[in-house]
Formats: sequence, structure tokens, C-alpha cells
Amino acid sequence: MSIAKVIEVLSEGESIEAACENAVSEASDSVRNIVHLYINELQAEVKDNKITKYRVNAKVTFVVD
Repeated sequence: MSIAKVIEVLSEGESIEAACENAVSEASDSVRNIVHLYINELQAEVKDNKITKYRVNAKVTFVVD
């Protein structure tokens, strides 16, 4: 049996994929054994009628040693 924890991470990037990758990268600075990323909320910043940045509110699941 293993124990998992979930933390919430806010991240942004120039694409949805980049925002998700940044969320995992940011979380991996302080936790190990990340196994899942759940996108809870997605936002986009718009300037001059163009999307300039994506933001994700993500839940990161990791296994505790």
C-alpha cells in the first residue's frame, strides 16, 4: 500500500502544455514522486484580442516515501 498527497499549484505559460509543464516543474522543486496532474481550472490572458498567456490551477498528486 502507498500513501499519496495532493497539492495545488498555480502556473502559467505561453501554451496550455507549457503551463502544465511549468506546474510539474514548480512542484518538483519541493516534492518527489509526482504521479498525476489534474487541471482544476484553466484561464487565458487576452490583450489586443489575442491570447497572450495561459494559467492553470492544477492539483499535483505525489506518492509519499
